[in-house]
Amino acid sequence: MEGRHKLHSGLRLWEFPDQYVIEPTDGSGSSCLDISRLDGSMKLIDQVAECNSLRVPKIRSIYGVVGMLKLLAGSYLLVVTESESVGSFMGHPIFKINSLKVLPCDQNSPDEQKKMETDFSRLLSVAERTTGLYFSYEVNLTLSAQRLHDLGDESKSLPLWRQAEPRFLWNNYMLEVLIDNKLDQFLLPVIQGSFHSFQTAIGRDIVDITLIARRCTRRNGTRMWRRGADPDGYVANFVETEQIVRMNGYTSSFVQVRGSMPFMWEQIVDLTYKPKFEIVQPEEAARIAERHFLDLRKKYGSVLAVDLVNKHGGEGRLSEKFAGAMQHITGDDARYLHFDFHRICGHIHFERLSILYEQMEDFLEKNGYFLLNEKGEKMKQQLGIVRTNCIDCLDRTNVTQSMIGRKILELQLKRIGVFGAEEAISSHLNFDECYKILWANHGDDISIQYSGTPALKGDFVRYGQRTVLGVLKDGWNALARYYLNNFADGTKQDAIDLVQGHYIVAVRRGMAPVSRKGGLEAVANFPVALTVILISLWFATVSVKQVGCGYRHLFFSLVWAGISVAVTALVRANGRIFCNRPRLHKPRS
Repeated sequence: MEGRHKLHSGLRLWEFPDQYVIEPTDGSGSSCLDISRLDGSMKLIDQVAECNSLRVPKIRSIYGVVGMLKLLAGSYLLVVTESESVGSFMGHPIFKINSLKVLPCDQNSPDEQKKMETDFSRLLSVAERTTGLYFSYEVNLTLSAQRLHDLGDESKSLPLWRQAEPRFLWNNYMLEVLIDNKLDQFLLPVIQGSFHSFQTAIGRDIVDITLIARRCTRRNGTRMWRRGADPDGYVANFVETEQIVRMNGYTSSFVQVRGSMPFMWEQIVDLTYKPKFEIVQPEEAARIAERHFLDLRKKYGSVLAVDLVNKHGGEGRLSEKFAGAMQHITGDDARYLHFDFHRICGHIHFERLSILYEQMEDFLEKNGYFLLNEKGEKMKQQLGIVRTNCIDCLDRTNVTQSMIGRKILELQLKRIGVFGAEEAISSHLNFDECYKILWANHGDDISIQYSGTPALKGDFVRYGQRTVLGVLKDGWNALARYYLNNFADGTKQDAIDLVQGHYIVAVRRGMAPVSRKGGLEAVANFPVALTVILISLWFATVSVKQVGCGYRHLFFSLVWAGISVAVTALVRANGRIFCNRPRLHKPRS
């Protein structure tokens, strides 16, 4: 990347009463970025001394500008206030964002508009707590090692944001204002996903293993509010996982993906533990799946779709629709493979995944992995991708992907000449332990972003077997998912849609910023309803105990019991309304 496009790796934020000034501190001698706190306008100035404020500013170090959002009452600047180094990607340092800060630029807005924007301000505070964000000042994190190697010299000379793959660029929408102002050196590309690595010794050789996840932003969201695909074929929880091994000058990588079943289906929360699955526009399933796989084949080559859901019940209906849609996809470069994970592996026999590997081994050997020799010359190229899914694309998927990654890594180490023909990772205890932890952490990161909790079945990935503590943790996490899905994720979904541009705020005076609730939905409040039910039961119980003192207590007991039953019936009949629902995109009721 040319010097004139190099990102600033050190910044100082000056907060004046009417402006923010971002000063480079990396010794580049570049201009400062001046942002008006009145209307969000931007310009470059030579030095902070040009500011005409007489008041002493607040000064703090920041580590990057994430972007700017334009809402009703003004603009909001997002900056990185805390970060930490977590390793390197292709020899370049990688950083994790630990803290984001939203800086308002709305001082010139009428109070009426500011009041209307209260809902959006709350969503921005949720967005500040977004997890799993990573960046680099030097390398394009949105591309795999193979795609980076295949970039032409002209592309490599472009600013990082112009090299980036838009679907993996978490702040793609928020960068637009900075792009319009031609602020290349301040444009920090950020991905959401996971990044973990470790080094270990095999004899005298040091092996460096990295696992990186890139979350697609096209249909990003929470577990229950983003299922299936949209009409364009973009699926929920689509994550690209790349495993990289570097050793003795060799670099090798293997990419696999996960994503929800590629047709329109949903599972809207309604206070039940497992809401029913609903297929939306079933007649469109084949067309949407075809668009999805056409996109995958353009980007990755051949595709093996591994479907891990149950063959019976609600999951079975989805699996049947997926299998049927795949029959309409032409060509030999897209293959569907069903593996009933729960029936074959149960809750403890995950070693039976070897049955699945035998069915995909030919595909993996044919399509291979990416390999560079000591001179940086390409010796092998990955020609196809394994696409894995279960219902959530979390727990069963992570166990399966870790198995595939282990098998491929052993093939890579044998090709490099480190492993013998019969040697395996499990024969090196420290290597084996570090590798399990790597994948367990990877699975937890992806799960927390989508469901709010660490992955289930993580004890098998982490320790190679199911444990009593692991089963207990799964139970706790399952309950936590129930709570978050029903009572928190609607707001989180709105925050995601807002910062990623899936909901564009129309700046028109007098326009209500968020859809208003009406009817029962306007007063529905589950904590209040639960309190009424419990208090009514308590009074009914007390009254029953005093029936001997007169029939009046029996009457009151029946009244309180009736109130409890009536409120319970109301809540059960209108479960969806009593849940925390997104308000920027109105879900089906």
